Parts: sequence; structure tokens; C-alpha cells
Amino acid sequence: MPRADAGREASLCSSRPREEDTIMRARLLILASAIGSLGWGAVLPYQYAYAADTRDWGALVAAGASSLFSIGALVAAPLAGRLADRFDPVRVAVVAQLLGAAGVASLVLADAPGLFLAGVLVFGLGLSAAVPAKQVLALTWSSSDDRRKVFAYKFTGEALGMAAGAFLAGLVVDLDRADGLDIAFMMAAGGFVLSSAIIALAGRLPFADRLAGGARASAAETSDPLSTATGSIGAIDAATGAIASVDLDGDGHADGAARSKGALRVIFAQPAMRWTAVVTIALALGFYAQFESGLPAYGITVLDVDPSAIGLAAAINCIVIVALQVIVVKLTAKRSAPALLMAVGSIWVASWLILSAAQFSPGIATALFVTTYGIFAVGETIYSPVLNPLTAQLAPKGMVGQTLGTIAALQTAFSAAGPLVAGVLLGAGLTDVFLGMHLAVSALAVFAAWRIKKALSREPDNARRDPSTTVRVQA
Repeated sequence: MPRADAGREASLCSSRPREEDTIMRARLLILASAIGSLGWGAVLPYQYAYAADTRDWGALVAAGASSLFSIGALVAAPLAGRLADRFDPVRVAVVAQLLGAAGVASLVLADAPGLFLAGVLVFGLGLSAAVPAKQVLALTWSSSDDRRKVFAYKFTGEALGMAAGAFLAGLVVDLDRADGLDIAFMMAAGGFVLSSAIIALAGRLPFADRLAGGARASAAETSDPLSTATGSIGAIDAATGAIASVDLDGDGHADGAARSKGALRVIFAQPAMRWTAVVTIALALGFYAQFESGLPAYGITVLDVDPSAIGLAAAINCIVIVALQVIVVKLTAKRSAPALLMAVGSIWVASWLILSAAQFSPGIATALFVTTYGIFAVGETIYSPVLNPLTAQLAPKGMVGQTLGTIAALQTAFSAAGPLVAGVLLGAGLTDVFLGMHLAVSALAVFAAWRIKKALSREPDNARRDPSTTVRVQA
């Protein structure tokens, strides 16, 4: 009996530093994400004007740069997600961000449209490839109790980083000179390099090295609740903090290793995952796709909003996110993900109704326009901590990173279509169609979230998986 008590005490003592180590890693990941977004925020607001006007390459090249960036995201995100499943996601995130740093740094030397477009493509590849890898790390470096909180802090840090980057770049960027954006390019490159260094540090904390001896077996025995519930995330490699390759079906191969063919079919085999993709696309089209172009265009051309109010609205959006994110996470901690996604879709619907009403109230149109950015932000604080954990929960075992990358690619693809849709409809004077379409898309998000809830209630609870299932960490 004393020996058993001593064993329990030793287990408790060893778990405390492991928990502290995980918390520190999560904090470093949040810091790294914020610093990386600072560099991106320094370039994003000025990229179009720089290519079209400062370098006098025209609107076609400027629009092409944005399209190539999105194409890079579409290619890189699913591929990087698959790599994060099969290899150490720390290395995937670090290499991807260093690739992005090289791409954005090369823009300093780009004196021709072709070189500029090539640099932007590499920039997009690197930046987007890091996203699913960092999402996998956020899942790995958090417990089921604080997973939403980690994603919330990560999202808040990225929003703050982008806002700070845009503000700092605005103080030093000079779009009247051909080299006026060089400092922003170097800020972005430096941000990605520093972010990569922090992630690499988080993956090699001293305590992890001390665990190296018997940690792999321990990790296999003490699986995370998310793993138990879904089979998606198995043993954690304590030496690196990475998700290890796991064999749950006992076939001697890491799950997902031979799934390059028909990966999308496997990922979307579950109705709940299909509806998750629908709600992701709908929410992206309902707001994110129009944040940078469609909403400002509607405000300026239809509501006659002063351009300075656009910047104020974006600032309000960021302030609301920072002010409410932690509060919202606490208030919604016990709510199911589908119910929260239904709430987000409802907030999108309310925002578009207010935007529609603004055109009939010219006296308060600007106030209503700015207010909607704050209302959208409330929905963002609910949405950001929920989607990725839900996606990981529904992912096929051994394909968490690839599934996250696929969902991210879908979001990017449809977000990239937003400016084109807004340009065509608003340019043709079809304001009512523009507003009606976004109301319908937002309502579709509510319906899709409801279908996720129904699908999950019908499916067998994966948490009831036979506890005797063998978990073997592949070398």
C-alpha cells in the first residue's frame, strides 16, 4: 500500500511540471503568432497601392498579386496540414514561416512585375503553410479544459499583431517612393523569423528533454481527452511537443499514412464534417470575404461614408475583439460548438440587416456602419475559439493537420472570391442583390450549424471507443 501511494505521489509530482511546460508552450505559441501577424499587418494594407500606383505596374498586377497570394494559400494549407500529421509540426511551422520570410524579403529586390508576383506567391505559400501547423500545435499544447481559451488568446494576439503592424508601418511607409514599402517588407520578414525562433524554442523546452527517456510510453498511456473523444490526436511526443504518428487500427502503419488518394473523400465522409465545411464557407463569405473590400466599398459608394470612418470601423472591430475575447470564452465555456456557431450566424444576419437599414437612414448611416464592425467582432470572439477544435474533433484519426489545412484552404478560397463578387454587384448598382446575398449566406450558416448539431446527436459517441484499443507510437 505505501508503495502504491508513493507511486501516485510521484505521478502527481511529474504531471505538475508537465502541465506547467504545456502552459508555457501555449504562451510562446500565442506570442509567436502575434509577432508573425505584426509583420503581415505591416504589408497587407499597402500592398495593392504599392504595386498599382507607387511602382506604376497597374491594377492588373496589383490584383494578380492578391490572387497569387490566395492561390499560394490554397496549395500550401492542405499540404502543410498533411505534413504536420506525418512529421513534427514544430518543424513544419518553422520552415513554412522562414519560407514566407524569404518571400517577403525578396520583394525589396523586386524591380519587375514578374519578380514581384513570384515573391508574393512564395510569401503566400509560406504564410499559409504555417497556419495548420500552428493550429495543430495549439491543439497539442493545450488540455481539453483550456483549449478554447488558447485558441481565443491566439486569435486575439493575431488581431493585435496585425493592428500594431499596420499602425507602425503607417508611420514609416512612404508610397510616393519606389522603396517606400521596403521597411514594411523587412518588418514582415523579421517578424516571421522571430516568430519561427519562438516556436522552435517552445518545441525544445528543457523539461521536455528530461522526459525523453520514458515519455513516449507515458504519453501513450495518458491520452488527451480530445484524443479519447475522437481518436484524432493520439500520443504526444514529449520530446518535441509534436503529435506523434499513431497506429490505432493495429495495421502497423501510422494512420493516414496511405491516404494521399481520396483524402478529401475520407475527410468529408462524416455528415458533421461536411456541414462544418459549409458553415466555414458561409461565415467566410458573410463577413471575412468583405472585410477589406466589399464592406468599405458599400460604405463609400452606397452609404456615402467618409473614408476615415473605414479606418475607425476597423479599429473598433479590433478593440471589441481584444476587450471581449476572454469574457466571451468564459461565458460560452459550457456551450456546445454547434450552438455557438448558430449564434455567430445569427450575429452575421443581424449585422447585415443593420447595414441594409443604414441606406434608408442617411443621417446615422456612418454610425450604423461603424457599429456593425463592432457587432461582427462579437461574433468573431465566439467563432475563433470554436471552429478549429471542432474541426479537429471531427477529423479522421491521423489526419488532424490535413483536415485543418483543408478547411483553412476552403475559407481562403471563398474569402478570395468576396472582392470579385462585391466589385461586380456594387459596380453594376445591384446593391439589393449584394445585401440579400449576404443575408442568405449568413442564414445558411445558421442552418448548417444546426445540421452539425443534428448530425452529432445521431452519430455514435466516439468517446465510447473501446478503452482496450492499442495505441502505438511509430518511430
